[in-house]
Amino acid sequence: MPQSVFIKEIGPRINFQYGSRLSIDQKLQWINYLIDSGINHIEVSTLMNYPNKQQFSEATELVLKLKRDHHLTYGVFVPNKRSLMRAFVVDADEINFFISTSESYNLKVKNCSINQSLKDIKEMTKVTKDYEKLTRAYITTVFGNHDEKVGHQKAIDLALQLLDDGVETLSFVDTVGKVTPQQVQLFLEDLLIKIPKERCSMQFYNTFGNGISNIYTSLSYGIQRFESANGGFGGCFPSNEQNRMIETEDLISFLHRLDIPTNVDEVKLRDATNYISNQLNEEPTSKLFSCYHPKSI
Repeated sequence: MPQSVFIKEIGPRINFQYGSRLSIDQKLQWINYLIDSGINHIEVSTLMNYPNKQQFSEATELVLKLKRDHHLTYGVFVPNKRSLMRAFVVDADEINFFISTSESYNLKVKNCSINQSLKDIKEMTKVTKDYEKLTRAYITTVFGNHDEKVGHQKAIDLALQLLDDGVETLSFVDTVGKVTPQQVQLFLEDLLIKIPKERCSMQFYNTFGNGISNIYTSLSYGIQRFESANGGFGGCFPSNEQNRMIETEDLISFLHRLDIPTNVDEVKLRDATNYISNQLNEEPTSKLFSCYHPKSI
């Protein structure tokens, strides 16, 4: 097991999923709760071409209003080249790209082929390096799509190409939440022969309840980087809003029970969960929250 783990909080990218349900002040307050708990790496916004100009203005204004500190890393999700310059204008610390192993899914979400996505990411990575920003690429549908099987070798091939093109960190995403620990084991055995574990992050969805088991399998192979979402809110793709990412508080609690330090205060993290749950008027999906807030019969 690794001696330390790096958690990236992806929940506040919630505007990608919920649109205008939260005001800028509400989002900023949520982010401040997360920071107070000890979370120091947060993906805060999606800089895309929204049909509603107000949504775009809010996405950029949010990043400009963030509390800045040398120990905090704020990432933004940049789906295409047109969005990249906006990330530099708001001075984001990390630029996050996206590509799918599935041609049909890539076309559906990005409106372009996998090859075109690779070309775009290569160009964007070069520009991003000139601005001295961190880069990460999300490789999605690593273990297949809802209606399409994709061998995990495709993800490894894409990862090798992205590394050659200058991307620093690769996140491997179980987009539909169906992957099992055995499948994760087979994938990591093939992956880590070719790519150092220090460059890899795993992102699991908990649709079928396998999230923590898959994380444990990843830990056993020395993986130290994971993405999660506070309360299970945010981060997921609009094609299936019930497909919630592994919850940050469940992940942190699990790591602590394994005696793996995180520098995150669980009580303060639950404060963040309570806050965003109340603002959205929606129950979190985390097991830990249900333990501390049992429903009355």
